[in-house]
Amino acid sequence: MRHNVYGTKLSRDTNQRQALLKGLAGALIRSESIETTEAKAKAARDLIEKLITQAKRANLSDMRQIEAVMVDKELVDKLVHNIAPRFNNKNGGYLRLVKTGFRVGDNAPLVRMELTVGPQTAAETKPKPKAQAKPKVAAKPEKVASVKKSSKK
Repeated sequence: MRHNVYGTKLSRDTNQRQALLKGLAGALIRSESIETTEAKAKAARDLIEKLITQAKRANLSDMRQIEAVMVDKELVDKLVHNIAPRFNNKNGGYLRLVKTGFRVGDNAPLVRMELTVGPQTAAETKPKPKAQAKPKVAAKPEKVASVKKSSKK
């Protein structure tokens, strides 16, 4: 029985699973939107939301914990200085999972994982409806008086 056991195994051992989740977190921070399987996205969601919450506080111990997960300094800077300030007024729910279909090879359910606030959210990428311009009224053509030819009898 798996009572009170946290997380899913994803058919991997511990080191592989941790590397997978760290890689997903880094890819999401880099591009702000990724497509992956539903199981992997749900497993990575807790780690990523925890990282964003720590980046919002950004004290010394939180920075060290973030750097322990992500070894790329550029991603840490982007997370702390660009992504976390967007969520200052939110207390959670930083990610959105949108179902996109099924993978061709094994029919695994795919989702798009994206940040809810920011320049690349799905709601903002939709084109805005344009205001319809009034149709121009064409000038009426002037009636040309027909000239009758005089007929000779």
